[in-house]
Amino acid sequence: MIWRRIKRWNAEIAPDEIFLDASNAPGFDRSRFEGRLEKPLSRRTFFAIGVTLLLLMLILIIRTWHLQITNGAIFAAESAQNSLEVRTLFAPRGVITDIFGVVVAENIEKEDGSVRRNYPAPSFGHIIGYTSHPKKDAKGIYYDTKQTGLAGLEAQYDSRLAGKNGRLLTETDAFGRIRSEGTMEPAEAGETVQLSIDANLQKLFGKAIEDVARNKSFISGAGVIMDVHTGAVRAIVSYPSYDPNVMANGGPSEIIAGYSKDPGNPFIDHAVQGVYAPGSIVKPFIAAGALTDGIITPETIFDDPGSISIPDPYRPGKSYVFRSWKPLGPVDVKKAIAWSSDVFFYIVGGGFKNQKGLGIDRLAYWYQQFGIGSLTGIDVPEETRGLIPTPEWKKSTFDEPWYLGDTYFTSIGQYSVQVTPIQMARATAALANNGKLFTPTLLAGQTPEYTEVPVDASSLQVVREGMRQTVTSALAGAINLSYVTVAAKTGTAETGTRNQYDNSWVVGFFPYENPRYAFTVVLERGPAGTGSQAVNVMRDLFKSLHAENSPYVGGTSTTTASIAGN
Repeated sequence: MIWRRIKRWNAEIAPDEIFLDASNAPGFDRSRFEGRLEKPLSRRTFFAIGVTLLLLMLILIIRTWHLQITNGAIFAAESAQNSLEVRTLFAPRGVITDIFGVVVAENIEKEDGSVRRNYPAPSFGHIIGYTSHPKKDAKGIYYDTKQTGLAGLEAQYDSRLAGKNGRLLTETDAFGRIRSEGTMEPAEAGETVQLSIDANLQKLFGKAIEDVARNKSFISGAGVIMDVHTGAVRAIVSYPSYDPNVMANGGPSEIIAGYSKDPGNPFIDHAVQGVYAPGSIVKPFIAAGALTDGIITPETIFDDPGSISIPDPYRPGKSYVFRSWKPLGPVDVKKAIAWSSDVFFYIVGGGFKNQKGLGIDRLAYWYQQFGIGSLTGIDVPEETRGLIPTPEWKKSTFDEPWYLGDTYFTSIGQYSVQVTPIQMARATAALANNGKLFTPTLLAGQTPEYTEVPVDASSLQVVREGMRQTVTSALAGAINLSYVTVAAKTGTAETGTRNQYDNSWVVGFFPYENPRYAFTVVLERGPAGTGSQAVNVMRDLFKSLHAENSPYVGGTSTTTASIAGN
């Protein structure tokens, strides 16, 4: 031990330690640290480094505990559930356009990638309809990824418009960050549907109906204009209507509540689903049938003193009196149409004294041949049939026998006759085109389908002449215009428990010399005395078309007016 200590005490001293002094310092290369003694690190430095390392270890342990122990199960579940997710790629629904390509139903993409349906012309709501939107739950997850047509053409052609949603595979981490995406199945856009409707004509027609209905206090109205050679519908209006944007969005709720309370029933398509007593607009069809059956000839004249009386078979000495709207004197079939003689058509329908009438069976037959009281087959949902009363119907409904008076009233479009505007437009087109009863269609480019009405062409010509006289010298003088020749028939049907309301009708076609378009207008439940107002709708429409130099009234303009805001 002593030897070891002596050895350590007498350790050999290196020469550089002996001779290091200030005199030889200048010979060192200072940039290479020559001539410098190393100084060992202090204990404080080692202590600071150790504390820092301990802190880092402590933080790591705490974080590991948080991830693995405290929230390990949660993060594991999230990782398992959210690592791969299939997301929906929403398919754009097919666009709907008018005959000239004007868009009436389109798509607007939202920030979340879903697509909302938009309708630039809200007044078309009853015919275009509306769709539902994709729906989310409280967590923002879509449980309904389809836009489904709920009314109108959106429902009728839903399968063509819907398209097919795609799928997108998304990889996310536990924090919801997207790591990668890949399309599993691309979305397929829906088919574009082009209508036969002229959006500008629809706009002007709708405004004319709304203006007259509002000004004369009718609760609702409807109108149809169709091509007499194809059955293509160029305009179909129901007033009042609903805004399909409001219905598709489900609000504002106060607007929807207002629709429900409106006496005009905006949710009913009055042109296709509304049924009304037609009144005198049926007289041209009864005349065509009576002429074809030989009940009358063009030269047949009946005296119209304002009423006819028939004996009461159950009360001797008593009579039933059937009144006309005014005495017209001697009338033939053309004048009877032009001036709407009830007496003439009482006799034609039910007979009087020695004059044979059609009788209820042939009346019902001719109504049926012209499609009145029957489904037209138009391509919209929930079309209404209407009603032509018969003895069998009356017996089953009221358990009562049929009387001659029932036949009389049926022959002038009263009693329980119920028709739709689309039926009357279709029937009127058959008068104009020599007896072809077309199936109305709202799609462009459809192959026309029709049946033949078994009526004499010469009889139809007599009826058309009578309808022209209605415009030139009788009850439809408001549309006796210099720039378009029109043939028409007006009608008034009294309604209400005390006949305190009028339904106002007009049917017709134009131009008279070479018919191209048939039309029908009905205004529902106006005050008594307003039964002649429907013809003013057509007057206003023709004036608007003339102001635009429209081809419908002989003009040459090819411009398409904007439909926005309607």
